[in-house]
Amino acid sequence: MNYSITIKIILILLFIYLLIIFYVYTKQRSLLYVPQIDNYDDELLIIPAEKVFIENSLNIKLRSIFYKHPSNTKTTLLMFHGNAGPIENRFYKINKLSKYDQNILLISWRSYSGNDGEPTEDGLYDDARSAIKWLEEKNISKKDIIIYGESLGTAVTIEIAQNNNFKGLILEAPFTSMIDAAKFHYPYLPVSIMLKDKYLSDKKIKNVISPIFIMHATGDDIVPFRMGEKIYELANSPKSSYFVDENEHLVTYDENLMNMMDEFYETIINYE
Repeated sequence: MNYSITIKIILILLFIYLLIIFYVYTKQRSLLYVPQIDNYDDELLIIPAEKVFIENSLNIKLRSIFYKHPSNTKTTLLMFHGNAGPIENRFYKINKLSKYDQNILLISWRSYSGNDGEPTEDGLYDDARSAIKWLEEKNISKKDIIIYGESLGTAVTIEIAQNNNFKGLILEAPFTSMIDAAKFHYPYLPVSIMLKDKYLSDKKIKNVISPIFIMHATGDDIVPFRMGEKIYELANSPKSSYFVDENEHLVTYDENLMNMMDEFYETIINYE
């Protein structure tokens, strides 16, 4: 009798576990891509940037912000945001980074910031390549472009940058792979075989030859700091890092960070 009850309990628990796996598998992209979450106080732009729309291969027009520096420089910072919120959440970064002699293009992914479409790994890669194409049509070549990836955007940055000669890369809170990140958040699930969008940055970073600046908070509870350390370890030189003792996912834009950013921009100049 007791044996029969034990078997029933095990079967019930197994059924519940399989239901959880099925739910997470079917909902995984809505768990990964969360354009509706807005965790930041938006800052008004202090520079004369314009709203532009960049068309991807599906003819989806991606809402973007473009700042053309008055010096008419070709150097351009191309920014890829993370998995949550609208592009307005990143205006504070644009305001800080406009101090450099560079244009700035901040794009929003399909389904974000009011855009149509459904986000996928390949879809975000397509959006990113469409932004590169848009810049190239303005006679801005890859060697003039610095790519800035934030969180999820770091994986897109690494994918786009591998085997290409970009001016530089900035990676904020990078992760080794979405498999590793998912294991951190869902250690009880077989994520290796469940994940549709794997973002294998640790396998690709060795193919990046551009100068890299990596920043990560040691207390990051969304993307563990050890992942940022690993990406830095795997990256080719020249590379620099800003690892700060904070408990935030994204690094605080303070004087210390900007001083390190100054050094990175000097590296880019000297590397040419």
